Amino acid sequence: MKKQIALLLTLVLMVGLLAACGGSDKEKNNNGNEKGADGGSDKKQRIALVLPEKIGVNPFFELMDQGLKKAGEEFGVEVKTTEASDPAAFEQNLRSAVADNYDLIITATFQAEDALNKVAAENPNRPFAIVDTKVDLPNVRSVAFREHEAAFLLGAVAGLVTKTNKVGAVVAMDVPIMTRYTKGFEQGLKQTNPNAEFIINYVNSFNDAAKGKELALDQHAKGADFIAGIAAIGDFGVWEAAKEQGFYSSGQDVDRTVEDPEHVIVSQLKGADTVTYETVKSFVNNTFEFGEVDYGLKEDGVGLTYVTRDSVTPLSPAIGQENIDKVKALAQDVISGKIEVMSK
Repeated sequence: MKKQIALLLTLVLMVGLLAACGGSDKEKNNNGNEKGADGGSDKKQRIALVLPEKIGVNPFFELMDQGLKKAGEEFGVEVKTTEASDPAAFEQNLRSAVADNYDLIITATFQAEDALNKVAAENPNRPFAIVDTKVDLPNVRSVAFREHEAAFLLGAVAGLVTKTNKVGAVVAMDVPIMTRYTKGFEQGLKQTNPNAEFIINYVNSFNDAAKGKELALDQHAKGADFIAGIAAIGDFGVWEAAKEQGFYSSGQDVDRTVEDPEHVIVSQLKGADTVTYETVKSFVNNTFEFGEVDYGLKEDGVGLTYVTRDSVTPLSPAIGQENIDKVKALAQDVISGKIEVMSK
């Protein structure tokens, strides 16, 4: 009898050892989702985009939503976009996404920094990503843009367009992130027109259209016939001045030529759709990493209308296709590394 019991215990131990050595049919992939024996995921990944504003206020967020939906369709990911009407609602929406157990939570811009710093710190095992700013936490991926590369192309266009050899820029604030715009722009301007004078003024705000107009009118009075709007809401004031006085201007982030094609003749772009799509793609493909990552001309993270992306607005005769071709060649030189664009 004792021999039979001993034999039975031996068989149980052997089965246990074989199971341990063989492993389970399921294991966790790099993003914490279960994989079956064939390596595929048994659980559909769920990704949330939590925005600090309502879509329609800022086209940048609309592009992010488009990039998220495109990635969801292509990679079979369940996606959801949540909009906020005020900062308190935004933080609550972040917390709700955590409570709903989304695998990755994406947000954007400096408006999201304070809330994300709190929520991500409280949930160290939850992956987050933030676009167009930096949050320095070990569970956050910060996605930045090399704005200076696109600003270089914008400055190059301005240098080719100006007839007075005086070009202006109305800029939101004299802070490091805006310096990337102004340094790149000035380098591009000098690349195509070494004799051009660069006039720069600061609104000292991101939401003062009246001051933007005032500064643009002053620059035009000094001879500037192309004045770049790099002042957020202040750009609307610059464009109003352009329409009244007949000079040329430009927009930022999305294609603003639709605002007034006769005067807003080119626009510096941020590929918010591209970086959102690529963030989802990297998460799905297990190449997602925390820390900082940036996107420039090479990655289609930034660009310029007519040069790197088409526009619904016909090209202005003030620029002309010949000049666009010249700037396209400069874009390739930046991508190849032949031209290094300064950011500070």
